[in-house]
Amino acid sequence: MKLQKATLDCPEAPPFTAGTTGTFHFRDCADTPELVRLLGGTFVMGESGTTGTLYERPLREVTVSEFSIGRYEVTFEEWDACYRAGGCLKNTEDEGWGRGRRPVINVSWVDAQQYVHWLSEKTGHKYRLPTEAEWEYAARAGSSGRYYWGEGAEWACESANVFDLTGSLQHQNWHWRATCDDRFAETAPVGSFRPNKWGLYDMSGNVWEWVQDCWHSDYTNGPVNGEAWISGGECGKRVNRGGGWGNHPRSMRSASRDADSAEGFSNAMGFRVVRER
Repeated sequence: MKLQKATLDCPEAPPFTAGTTGTFHFRDCADTPELVRLLGGTFVMGESGTTGTLYERPLREVTVSEFSIGRYEVTFEEWDACYRAGGCLKNTEDEGWGRGRRPVINVSWVDAQQYVHWLSEKTGHKYRLPTEAEWEYAARAGSSGRYYWGEGAEWACESANVFDLTGSLQHQNWHWRATCDDRFAETAPVGSFRPNKWGLYDMSGNVWEWVQDCWHSDYTNGPVNGEAWISGGECGKRVNRGGGWGNHPRSMRSASRDADSAEGFSNAMGFRVVRER
């Protein structure tokens, strides 16, 4: 349902543009996150391979409806606009790594709710965090392997910001590095790596991304309609997905999942948005 448009400034955005995969890129306002419209579909959620965990099982077919998702992770540039407008209360720290087009970090799930509420008021459309099912559907982009690019972690540095040789020079007491080099010790500007087949960037690596769901330790009795799982479980903890700059590629798998306190934050935690139809 379309919301009553607020009296917030919403500069006119450019029209829809077609992506190379048949997707559409668009913005509601010239200064709001770029979105990719995805058709709904059915996919197998989770992973049963040797690299999977009990958190990612049992496998089940899930059907998601059409939705639009951020082409990139929310940036400092976008977050700072919300802060200046009074919609976001936290002037979050960038750790000295830079702001602008780098993904916003040190934001909690609660902080992210402020941003999507402000965005909804600004645009007159319903924005929210992705559901966990929507996130994995978007991350896989029609693939069924460990990673959206295939099975091999050796390709990680071409497709994701992982903890690599450059990172290990800055954090010499960390011992789980990938043996490739993506040239970034910490966060990278969004869109620095190859997108998946649906034109989405950084679904693997850069920062972990909050989703809407409460934490459940496995998928037993999980919803199959793509909605957020917010009954039962531990709702003081919320799921995050995708792995971050400080992680080994095994955390970048499409099925990999973790959770943290909804009020917790770190320099490897961010989010992207969904806009309902």
